Amino acid sequence: MNTLAPERAGHSASRARLPGPGPAARARRRQTVVAYLFLAPVLLFFAVFLVLPLGFALLLSMSRWSGFDLGEIRPVGPANFTGLFARGSTFLAPILTNTVLFALGTVVIALAGSVLVATCIDRLRFQGLWRTLYFLPMVTTVVAVGNVWKYMYEPGGLVNGVLNGLGLGSVAFLQDPHTALPAVVVVQAWASAGSAILVLTAGLKSIPRSYYEAAELDGAGAVTVFRKITLPLLRPSLLFVCVTQFLTGLQSFALITVMTKGGPGDATAVAALEMYRQAFSYGDWGTASAAAFALFVVVLVITLVQLWVFRRRREDA
Repeated sequence: MNTLAPERAGHSASRARLPGPGPAARARRRQTVVAYLFLAPVLLFFAVFLVLPLGFALLLSMSRWSGFDLGEIRPVGPANFTGLFARGSTFLAPILTNTVLFALGTVVIALAGSVLVATCIDRLRFQGLWRTLYFLPMVTTVVAVGNVWKYMYEPGGLVNGVLNGLGLGSVAFLQDPHTALPAVVVVQAWASAGSAILVLTAGLKSIPRSYYEAAELDGAGAVTVFRKITLPLLRPSLLFVCVTQFLTGLQSFALITVMTKGGPGDATAVAALEMYRQAFSYGDWGTASAAAFALFVVVLVITLVQLWVFRRRREDA
């Protein structure tokens, strides 16, 4: 006689009586499905215009391809990367060096100038008008800005006219390898300072006025107030401006193309311009893709260093 049969029957009955998912669980499942349906167009957009191009660029960085027939892609391994940093290559110096110096100079000039201008605007009337005036270069096309400054730098242009009026000689700003890169850096800093001024003026508005009133009662001078109150409380805005300005400088292409085309020689050649040349002028898409990934690593490292430095200073404060 099988004594296990009642137990099995009991287990079967208990399994049959197990409750299914409740109404709350079914509602959450429906909400999840609806959420992914709404996200589907965005996810598809990123897949088509970000993930696929990134994967294709990674494939090209380890291949040889002239840019026409996909059947001509030939894998070469890390040869494109080693070629960038091989002896005699111009990518590390002067191209990558110029890129970092260009970005660093842009950050220093734009940050110092925007802090000064934002502080002055915060003390003036009609602040909206001043912010709009300083933001105008941001809405002007890079081609127009580059051409205007290019003519201003000419031997008979406005800049040399001012120098001559001060009794100084003319300077071949864009024709001299020693002055070409600093000249373009000034233009980039001037053109990008508008967005920094907007961010910093908003940061200044968020600082409570009571801090300045207390400092005034204690007899603190303007320099002390700026060093002890304004700069520390403005640090989040300064971090944002510093990171975005550096990223913009590292990826600069259009302004240098308009003003110098990388010359004279390679004095103003930067990484983005070199990628364009390798891909569209020389038909070497593999080297161009490898240079793009090398620039990505540089941008990532510099950004992480900036975030780490600002975080350490905030903790020390």
